[in-house]
This record gives sequence, structure tokens and C-alpha cells, in this order.
Amino acid sequence: MDGSTAPVLEGGCHGGRERLAEAARAAGKSAAMDRLTADYPRGPHDQPQSMCPAFGSLRVGLRMRRVATILSGSACCVYGLTFTSHFYGARRTVGYVPFNSESLVRGQLFEDIRNAVYETAKPAEYDAVVVINLCVPTASGVPLDLLPKQIDGVRIIGIDVPGFGVPTHAEAKDVLTGAMLKYARTEAERGPVARPRVLADRPTVALLGEFFPADPPGVGALLAPMGMALAPTLPCREWRDLYAALDCQVAAAAHPFYTASVRELRAAGRPVVGSAPVGVDGTEAWLDAVGSTAGVNASVVSAAKDAALPAIRAALAANPIDARITLSGYEGSELLVARLLMEAGADIPYVGTACPRTEWSEADRAWLEARGTHVQYRASLEQDLCAMRDVRPDLAIGTTPLVQKAKELGIPALYFTNMVSARPLMGAAGAGALAAIVSAQTRGAPRFARMVSFFEGVGTGDASGYGWRGKPVEPQGARERTRKLRLAKAKALESVGT
Repeated sequence: MDGSTAPVLEGGCHGGRERLAEAARAAGKSAAMDRLTADYPRGPHDQPQSMCPAFGSLRVGLRMRRVATILSGSACCVYGLTFTSHFYGARRTVGYVPFNSESLVRGQLFEDIRNAVYETAKPAEYDAVVVINLCVPTASGVPLDLLPKQIDGVRIIGIDVPGFGVPTHAEAKDVLTGAMLKYARTEAERGPVARPRVLADRPTVALLGEFFPADPPGVGALLAPMGMALAPTLPCREWRDLYAALDCQVAAAAHPFYTASVRELRAAGRPVVGSAPVGVDGTEAWLDAVGSTAGVNASVVSAAKDAALPAIRAALAANPIDARITLSGYEGSELLVARLLMEAGADIPYVGTACPRTEWSEADRAWLEARGTHVQYRASLEQDLCAMRDVRPDLAIGTTPLVQKAKELGIPALYFTNMVSARPLMGAAGAGALAAIVSAQTRGAPRFARMVSFFEGVGTGDASGYGWRGKPVEPQGARERTRKLRLAKAKALESVGT
């Protein structure tokens, strides 16, 4: 490193967020912490409950071709992150640089990371190597910015993604996407770059967010009558796709938390619009915003809307939803999904999202609140559960713990990430995608009621655990004997040294 030693972190990554943040600033990471705080502000409470935020950055890197990822963090954290990556079917190797207290304090960890980067950066195999500092290396000030920017043409990108600095794994996707966009923008400003895999012959729109695979082609079909095409979606699948995204005429922050990515797109001179083409109202407003921003003639935009809106309106009419629903999640598309469900006829009194309030979701928030929906940014699990108990919906859509609690209460429920995000949302395809699954779940309400009645009391209170056929009988006098033993032990400790 620079000759200095890293601070010793008693308790490691379990030392508490405030203490770790203070340690990071003391170790020279003030600028990085200030940027994370500005880009990803917390809500009224500490931060939403979520998986390790670094998984978001890890996921972005693992989904890209010819990109290697190296983690620097505690072994338990790295194990959990790699396990999660296998669960999502990445089938990619994740590099790991181990450390102990001595190597951390002496600065040897940085040297080990640099050696690992040199060993990994093979131009025949990789376009880029991503190094991610987790909590302890960030709090200890491991300076990834001192790594070489490239080795034999392989780009080196080091980022800090501490759990005490990035509230959710969704926003951690932006940390890496923004860092890659910054690197690619700098390359393009210096001179010619590699030709993108797909280069449109028309002005393009770059979508920000991870979507069901059918959505981007659907958005492209909506843009075609306006003489526009879709650029590669960010986060992208290949390094050279970054150049094509930066070359867009308009960027669309459909997922509204990509703060760093928006900053880089604006630095490249690209204007940004919010929301996405969901439902009739959402599609009409989005096409107007894109057309106006791109300077498309109003009559051309009107023709594009005339081509798209009747099909969406017909799909919604053919797939009505008659249900009271609470909706929550951490993907960033919660407000969009709520809009689509409401246009199909659903009553949605509550929407919770773990993501922060930004200008890119303002149109969606205003639309929902004008129709009586309470929108909770930086929602905690407790807030989502409280809303579900108060509303007693026909269907609860949310995270795993919320779904579990809903089913205990006999409320049909859907896991947002696996069930809702795995369906198209945009255009006519999105308009008819959710009705069938909502209908199937709400029809099961009587079955849930019978199950709750049948299993009432099982696994709770005195009936918790295994092997009991009835209420366990407490041995006579057990509490009194335990009390006397505790008092005797306390007196024995008091008498020591007297």
C-alpha cells in the first residue's frame, strides 16, 4: 500500500454500521463514503432488510461476458455471496482474496489483491476484471483506486460495496454499472473504441434496469413508429454494449435508483426520462416524454400512440383483475407493477419499495397517490407487514418473509421477485401477464382458510418443536429448584475474593 497500516477492527464486520463507517473514514475512505451517502440516501430508519448489498454488484459482473469478478471480504460473507450466485444459476467462477488480521493490518491484503488481478487479467479471456471490497476491507481502507487501470488491455475496476454504505442490493447494481459507464465514457472520449455488437441505424433509447427478456423487444416495437430503436439495456451483457448505451439519444430510468449511471449518462450529454411504458396511461405518458426529449414531431408521436394503445387497452379489458392487493418488494419496479395492476382493475391501497424516492419515480408516485395508494419508500418489513394486517387483502405480493406471514394468516401471497419479475410488464404483453396468476392465487383463499384452521396451534407456543403429542408437562418443582441454584451461584460469585 502507501506504507500505512489498516486499523484493527474488533468484532470484524459485526461491529455495527456506525462504527464501521467511522473506521472507513478514518482509513481514508471519506470521499467514497460521501459519494455512497449522496447517491443512496437512507430512509427514516436505518435501512431496509435485504440480502447483502454486494450481491447486486456481483450479479451485474457475473451476467457479463468476458468479465471476471474478485471479492475481497470476510470468508463467511464471500461464502454467502457465492452461494447466492450459484442459486441464481450464474455458473461462473468468483475470485476470492483471503486475509487475516495480520495481512490486513500490515497492508499485505492490497498486495495480494494486486497479485490476484495480475494473475487474472488475461486479454485472451477477459475484457475487464472487477474487484469488490466488502465491509471489512472498505472499513480498513484497502485502496482499490491504487490498482492499475488496465493490464495488457484488460480493464481493472475496483469498487467499494459495504453493507454499511449501500442500503440495498438493487442499488449495488448501480455502483458497478455506474463505474463501468464512467470507464467506458472515458475511453470513448479519448478516441475510437470497439464497435458494439449491435449498432442501430436510428436514434436509440437506453433502458436502465433489469427486465423480463420479452420487455426490451416490446419497448423496441413501441419506439419503431417514432423512428427510434432500443439501445442495449443497462446493466448490459457485454463491455462494448456500454458504448452503444452511451451513444443513445435518450436514457430511460425505468428502475429509478440508478443514480451513478444517470450521472455518467448526463456527463455524456444524454438526457434522461423516468417511468416506463406500462398500461395505457403509463405508455402514453412515456412515449410523450421520450418523443419530446428526442425532438420527435408531435404528429409522429401521436401515430406511435395510436398504434400501441388500442392493443394495450384491449389486453387489459380481456384480463381484468378484481382483487384488493398490497404490494412490496426491493427490485425497483414496484410502482410500475402497481400501476399496471390498477389499470387492470385491482384496488391497491399500499405499495412499499426498499428503494429511495428519486425524481425518476415521481410520475409513478403521483399517479398512484392520486388514486388513493400510499407509497412507502425505503419500506421496512415491519411497515409492509403492518399494511398487510390493516388491509387484509385478497392477495399480498412481497418478499419471502412477508409471503410466509401472509400464509400463516390465511392470505394468498406471491413472492415478488420470482413470480412477478418473471413476467413481462410493458406494452400489450405486460397488460395481460399478471391477471392469470392473480386470479389463480385469489381463488385459493378458501383453501388457505381451511389449512389455517386445520393446522391452528401447530408449531407455536407449547406445541413448538418435535415429538410432542400433547402439551408438555413441566416437572414438579423445576422452576423453584432452578431459582435456588441461580441464587446459590450468584452468592458464590459474590463471595470470591472476600
